[in-house]
Amino acid sequence: MAAANDRVSEPARPMGGNAARGMMSPDRVMIYSHDTFGLGHLRRACAIANAIVADNPAVSVLIVSGSPVIGNYEFDPGVDYVRIPGVVKQPDGDYRSLNLNMDLDEAVALRAAIIARTAEAFRPGLFIVDKEPTGFRGEVMPALELMRAAGARLVLGIRDILDEPALLVPEWARKGATEALAACYDEIWIYGLPQIYEPLEALGLSDEVRRRIVYTGYLRREVPRESRLARYPELIHDRFVLVTAGGGGDGEDVVDWVISAYEAPDAPDIPALIVFGPFLNRERRDGFMARIARIPWLDALGFDAKLEVLMDRAVGVVAMGGYNTFCELLSFDKPALIVPRTRPRLEQYIRAVQAERLGLARMLSEEGGRDPARMAAAIRALPHQPRPSDVVVPGLLDGLDVIKGRLASFFREAQHPQPAPIQAAE
Repeated sequence: MAAANDRVSEPARPMGGNAARGMMSPDRVMIYSHDTFGLGHLRRACAIANAIVADNPAVSVLIVSGSPVIGNYEFDPGVDYVRIPGVVKQPDGDYRSLNLNMDLDEAVALRAAIIARTAEAFRPGLFIVDKEPTGFRGEVMPALELMRAAGARLVLGIRDILDEPALLVPEWARKGATEALAACYDEIWIYGLPQIYEPLEALGLSDEVRRRIVYTGYLRREVPRESRLARYPELIHDRFVLVTAGGGGDGEDVVDWVISAYEAPDAPDIPALIVFGPFLNRERRDGFMARIARIPWLDALGFDAKLEVLMDRAVGVVAMGGYNTFCELLSFDKPALIVPRTRPRLEQYIRAVQAERLGLARMLSEEGGRDPARMAAAIRALPHQPRPSDVVVPGLLDGLDVIKGRLASFFREAQHPQPAPIQAAE
């Protein structure tokens, strides 16, 4: 096993007796990704699903997601998805049903029922839950209880950083997440490294739960096959900087700051392509496009499901610093300028601070204001920054390999179950 996996332990509980094991199909994997906001959870689920079937062609992976854009992504043979009714995060931090004319409680109950019935019909031998131990507002708990009773292996997968401890601890206490972590999950896969951050450290987990933790390393990404229908702006055929706002729902400040830098007298001397993301407010996007149209060295796209193609071509990247973007920056070895958001979570800021500490990227904070000259200077310097590969971090991009190793162990156990020990009569 890779060095990144030093804290792996034996599974916390066996899959169950042979009768229970027979109720589930070991060659089926189900991934739950609640996707109430942005693209991060969905993109991580897609990467893991495609890696699983690439290594195990006979395996079927089913993603259950609430993302409205899941249909824009390509999946390898063996991967499919079920889309549950969407919910959307509002500016005040609350949620509502995305399309259905029903209140949030009804929508969550409907989502929970679909998830549980899907699990019952699909019969996965392995269930991977992304980030939220109980799901959005507890919606995954019925499915967890059903699959645990049937003998499925249950795994919680979380990104390298969740939030600052002062907010994470009360949030998980309110949701019952810590209790669910201890009661339900055989393993906890952390898609990062402990020398960069330990996201669960502040929760006061028992030694038994801590032994279930597997630090995998970050999830390496590959350049996908370029679509023949793709129409990219002309400026990408020469040196350019890629600016990505992730999903776009909270990226307008970064976009505005970059455009302001190119509007300034001392503008950067390298073209930039801005990718807004699918969730950027339409009025804001139209305003940005009007400004970009006046600047020859700028162009923009609304959304690209294969952003990796553009990132691989760019000489440098300006990004907010979400988990998946960070994985891509490392995978494609790109000089990066991370402009992290600080609301409503400090996740991106913490990641950017740690990345800069290790020399993997440079951070440009909004503290002190969004001065166009600061951004312009940072973009000019970007192509000359060190690359992530200039820093040696053992196990940094081993994530998918470690996951495939854990799956291989699971498949072996499922195919060759050990008989229960015979107890002597008293």
